[in-house]
Amino acid sequence: MTQTDHTRIRVGDTDLGVMGLRRVIEEIASSYSSKSDAEVRDALLERLGKSNYIPTSARDDYGRAFVRAFRKALGQPYEEEADGGLRIAVLGPRCSLCDGLEQVVMQALIEMDLPAALEHVADEQEMARYGSLKLPALVVNGKIMASGAILSVKKIKEFLADLDRT
Repeated sequence: MTQTDHTRIRVGDTDLGVMGLRRVIEEIASSYSSKSDAEVRDALLERLGKSNYIPTSARDDYGRAFVRAFRKALGQPYEEEADGGLRIAVLGPRCSLCDGLEQVVMQALIEMDLPAALEHVADEQEMARYGSLKLPALVVNGKIMASGAILSVKKIKEFLADLDRT
């Protein structure tokens, strides 16, 4: 396992880092792609439990999150975590533009006093899954809202206010 095999996933109400998730998915992809979610869950929990702390009380949440990551990686249908919260991602390789967009988003959230899960996605494979060709990109609740530029705090607040009205 390499140190770069660190993947952030949503487990229950929390975004967590999981070591070795991509490697394990690659290892079992061909033999488990047509198996049930329960079988996939058990295999992933068993393998990933060797290199990650999985609390007994949260085992079900981890299992669902691992199955989601597995199905998503294989391009198969999966069920998103239904938390109802605002999820924002900044896509970009940690350059000054991408970091700048992240800072502007944080400022907009602070000014609006709006709770949100904010992540900076710098992994090329993860960024490619969103389909944006220009970076940095702003993704809100899975939808690309803007790409290729740093937006103003005012513009981001407008996006977020529009979401609140729908």
